[in-house]
Amino acid sequence: MATDVQNMSRPRERSFSPLARAVHSPLSVIGLLLVGLHLFFALFAPLMAPYSISAILTDGLTPPSGLHWLGTDQIGRDYMSRLMAGGRVALLVSLTGVSVALVVGTTLGIVAGYLGGLGHLGRLVDDLIMRLTDAMMAVPELLLIAILVLTFGKEIWALSLIVAIVYTPGAVRVIRSRTISIAAFDFIRAAELRGEKTGFIMIREIAPNLRGLMAVEFAMRCSSAVLKISALSFLGLGISQPTPDWGLMVQEAMTVVFTDPWFVILPAIALSSLIIGINFAVDGLARAYGVVGAETAT
Repeated sequence: MATDVQNMSRPRERSFSPLARAVHSPLSVIGLLLVGLHLFFALFAPLMAPYSISAILTDGLTPPSGLHWLGTDQIGRDYMSRLMAGGRVALLVSLTGVSVALVVGTTLGIVAGYLGGLGHLGRLVDDLIMRLTDAMMAVPELLLIAILVLTFGKEIWALSLIVAIVYTPGAVRVIRSRTISIAAFDFIRAAELRGEKTGFIMIREIAPNLRGLMAVEFAMRCSSAVLKISALSFLGLGISQPTPDWGLMVQEAMTVVFTDPWFVILPAIALSSLIIGINFAVDGLARAYGVVGAETAT
């Protein structure tokens, strides 16, 4: 993985210049604007939507009109109102689940990566964490998600927990790999020679130097999680009615795709624009922090 050696050689990097460099990238700006737009609608859709997302207003499948700009769905709910709120669940579940996964994965990755080089007991801890990680990653992801959905259910808290469980092993591997590299730097050796405690070294010396990688990992995994949450809804394993979700809206509209194609196209465009926005932002962050995709793609 390409990295800024000078930045990594300092135990506590305070400069925010990488973020400034990321904002100066045109693609990153476009990505941030798209993500910001979706976050704005996710937060304020209930206030901005012309109708309640669950109110039945017509007989169903009415074309666009002055009252309903995008028509109404199969049971007569305003489609524009539901489309505006369709990303709320995916964003909430993804942000919550990925945040938990990154916190847990970073903690375990630092512990495994640093303690693994500190003697027999440390290697045992490293082996235990990594073997559990490998065991979880050996299960096909879709199968693991299906099992977890059947175990915990389809509520928002359950889906957030499932996202956290699914993405934690990958975060552990990536953070552990980078921690092993950081542990070889001189400032870590200097801290050890000063007699600093292991916990202090991991928290104050190693963790701050993972900031860039963690930012890229968070954005990448959020992009993947949003897509998976929508895919689960499309397959009937995610959020159920009457909660609006883009994947669920596409699945419901498949029966009218030839007669009313906008019911499929519009949620697909909304989902695609969010994924593209996150990916553009990730690209800017990766370039700014010197993180290459091979290291972060798990």
